[in-house]
Amino acid sequence: MAAREVDHRAPEPPYRQIAADLAADIERGDLAPGRPLPSEKELTELYGVARETARRALALLRERGLIYTVTGRGSYVTEPAEQTGEGDGRADA
Repeated sequence: MAAREVDHRAPEPPYRQIAADLAADIERGDLAPGRPLPSEKELTELYGVARETARRALALLRERGLIYTVTGRGSYVTEPAEQTGEGDGRADA
């Protein structure tokens, strides 16, 4: 993934901008079901944000049911049938 920018002056917080960007990648199929997302560390480098900002973006995607996290392994795109917007209950981190 190429470096991406966050607009720190926008009314929407950076973590929501990152989550929206990743959600768009998922919807387009750029991040396919079952495939891993960039790690928190990779997201901090891609977007030039703090680790907590990246963590909040991933948490928002989990809440929406777009991803799930496996402790020690990373976050993965859920299968389309699981993407209900309600969260899939598989997050263990």
